[in-house]
Amino acid sequence: MQDLAERHALRRVASLSTELEDISEVEYRQLRLERVVLVGVWTSRSVEDAENSMTELALLAETAGSTVLDAIYQRRDKPDPATYIGRGKVDGLKEMVQATGADTVICDGELAPSQLRNLEDRLKVKVVDRTALILDIFAQHAKSAEGQAQVELAQLNYMKQRLRGWGGNLSRQAGGRVGADGGGIGGRGPGETKIETDRRRINTKIAKLRRELKEMKGTRDTKRQERKRNEIPSVAIAGYTNAGKSSLLNRLTGAGVLVEDALFATLDPTTRRTTTADGRVYTMSDTVGFVRDLPHGLVEAFRSTLEEVADSDLILHVVDGSHPDPEGQIAAVRQVLGEIGADKVPEVIVINKVDAADPMVVARLRQREPHSVVVSAKTGEGVDDVLRMVEDELPRPGVEFEALVPYARGDLLDRLHREGEIESMEHTGDGTRVTGRATEALAGELASFAV
Repeated sequence: MQDLAERHALRRVASLSTELEDISEVEYRQLRLERVVLVGVWTSRSVEDAENSMTELALLAETAGSTVLDAIYQRRDKPDPATYIGRGKVDGLKEMVQATGADTVICDGELAPSQLRNLEDRLKVKVVDRTALILDIFAQHAKSAEGQAQVELAQLNYMKQRLRGWGGNLSRQAGGRVGADGGGIGGRGPGETKIETDRRRINTKIAKLRRELKEMKGTRDTKRQERKRNEIPSVAIAGYTNAGKSSLLNRLTGAGVLVEDALFATLDPTTRRTTTADGRVYTMSDTVGFVRDLPHGLVEAFRSTLEEVADSDLILHVVDGSHPDPEGQIAAVRQVLGEIGADKVPEVIVINKVDAADPMVVARLRQREPHSVVVSAKTGEGVDDVLRMVEDELPRPGVEFEALVPYARGDLLDRLHREGEIESMEHTGDGTRVTGRATEALAGELASFAV
């Protein structure tokens, strides 16, 4: 049985406030930023895990553009089914909200519609759960039409379960004399409630978005099939959010991808062509960051982004070596990789940010993950090691050949350089004698020149 005093205590998380000191800057930012208090429930995990989870929630809130004023969590067997934290603790939270001047409370979990409604009724401020916060960040960062459509679909599915009437106005029927409300002809009669109208509109919009996404998926599949047809190997960079994946992609390919010290700076897949030292062409894709307890609806919504990972030949799993809990991040990413069917793809752990990491932590990670490489995308240290490992791990062409290629077929030699492996090459009077390994399609074209 838990210690009662511990169970009933609300714990303040030290130094999580991000409120600005400079008065003029505070006044400026308060015009456009929400001021939030964070609330968590600590159940089975250690105190350190609880504090790390709250720190991550603070980072998520800042990424969404909020100022964190305070953060508290409560020790419980499980969240309260009615109010998330204990009902008596809601009064203490209300006092904190009033004292800090917060206008939003963010809970470190997914709230049921009833919990959300009960908390808002008691606290008299907006209450947001972790899922809604992540959706908000996704909405701010999605740039492509597909990314935006996926975010909207996830938001609508989330919202549909949580429609509620402020002061009962959403539950009023649109029947009767509604001329004053703009109903007019066709709007009278028994009608449907406002909440039913909204739900119907949401369902219509969801169906439309699904159709659009299906069309976009066709375009993306065509591009992927083209790559597969040419048998170009692909590498996917995956990992926890803010682990430095985009910085690493820039280092490895010179791609010039957006790099930002914020959670979820990348949402849309960025694919770049690059070549190995011996001239083989392959693609490298940056992907959306993962987080602990990523809501299942988001995994579904971003399946297209994550398909790049599941269909790749190699995963570069980037982990932030300077993070307080890198092993927890690795486990969270692998869980999602399993959900999308990417757990069978060969994986290399890339321990990033070694310039800021504790050498003891890096040594511990290397011992746990023998198939790993150490790198700093910021300084460039270890980048050559990563490239060498990628070249060693990339699938090699499967068909051995020996051919005498006429000089008129220089195009075949060019493709051999890009898509195959040349072991020996000799220029003779009749053409170029070449041996090596090629893809099945290329070996078929070389068959007529075989020796």
